[in-house]
Amino acid sequence: MGKIINKKDIKHIAKLAELKYSDAEIDKITDQLDKIINHITKIGQADTSNIVPTSHVLEITNVYREDKVRISFTREESFKNAPLEDEDGFKVPKID
Repeated sequence: MGKIINKKDIKHIAKLAELKYSDAEIDKITDQLDKIINHITKIGQADTSNIVPTSHVLEITNVYREDKVRISFTREESFKNAPLEDEDGFKVPKID
């Protein structure tokens, strides 16, 4: 397989992530990522047609409880420590 990722790609990604790398680091990262991507490509070519999909190696199931509607806190309890409130909610400063 040829090169999948090059120095230009790494420099672009680094710029987007606001990371600064030396030329030696870019060479090393380019080589490492290219090897990783090539390896993932090889893994993706494996024949898995006879493999049953699984999300966990052990056969486990989740135990769910039934949801029951109930009052957990009164309005006064909920707003007891709130510095500011606005009708039915907490009032918080605007984030710019």
